[in-house]
Amino acid sequence: MTDLTREIADRFARAALGHVAREFPHKLDHVMSGPEDVRGPRDLHPIFFGSFDWHSCVHGWWTLFSLVRLYPQASFAADIRALADATFTLVNGEAEAAYARRPTSRGFERPYGWGWLLKLAAELERHGDEAAAWRASLAPLVDAIHQRFAAYLPLATYPVRVGTHYNTAFAFTLALDWAATARPEFADELKSKLRDWHADDRDCQAWEPSQDEFLSPALMEALAMSRVLSRPEFAAWFDAFLPRAGEGAPATVFRPASVSDRSDGKIAHLDGLNLSRAWCWRGIAAALPADHPAESAAKETASRHLEAALPHVTGDYMGEHWLASFALLALQAPGQA
Repeated sequence: MTDLTREIADRFARAALGHVAREFPHKLDHVMSGPEDVRGPRDLHPIFFGSFDWHSCVHGWWTLFSLVRLYPQASFAADIRALADATFTLVNGEAEAAYARRPTSRGFERPYGWGWLLKLAAELERHGDEAAAWRASLAPLVDAIHQRFAAYLPLATYPVRVGTHYNTAFAFTLALDWAATARPEFADELKSKLRDWHADDRDCQAWEPSQDEFLSPALMEALAMSRVLSRPEFAAWFDAFLPRAGEGAPATVFRPASVSDRSDGKIAHLDGLNLSRAWCWRGIAAALPADHPAESAAKETASRHLEAALPHVTGDYMGEHWLASFALLALQAPGQA
């Protein structure tokens, strides 16, 4: 099964409800300027203190709000709304924003957490009046992150192509969902930077995966470019970037990764790689012409990757605190039910 069902939605929602308000264990991204900065996660981040780390809590909430929109009458929806009402307050939102504005927070969660925060803001815009208070609480942080992102763009001479949190194509793709309607001029800047970085990329070798990657550097770049280029432009670019994709090559991006130990947080990243590859392949397939040689292979490969990873989204906390978000990206990809 590679579609989002009510049963899957319930499993994801219950898992996310179990970790967005779970403070420990926790891995902080925190610069301490003095002993007064020795503080715990909930004190530093009164909204995003759970889920092992700040960014996972952000996209845990994106998962929850997405599921409320998709299944507003589900039994879990009332629990999500109640927790959101208690968590997304003006006081808590301003505390999160104040942290992001600190001089020592210049590189805080750059760029992965930035992209997810703006993706969360885009999701809340889809909820209408019900989310008015939640949006208001988050608005100062959204503004702070947007300012950080905009200031970073002129300084970003080169892309970051790794398969982990520093990947620029991933963060830019998420940010575009918010910027397209909230800040069109910022969306233009993001697209311009992606063109500058990637328009001339050719014959990608796709030497992946590495042992702890949760993103495909090759496919993530392709998905980002599909958001920048017109359909004919993207088809021409893709043919130059992965010229043998119609033949199933390079095989590394068509074959699901093997996960040897799901209790190891880094190795568990590979379940996320399978999920994010499924998202990328589905998005790429939707952006290619229907008669493109790689279009059907992209869909089939996405299904194989989903089937490899979906059973493991829950079960061990090292994956459970974040994997549902990546599964939901794939299950909501263009062209899916």
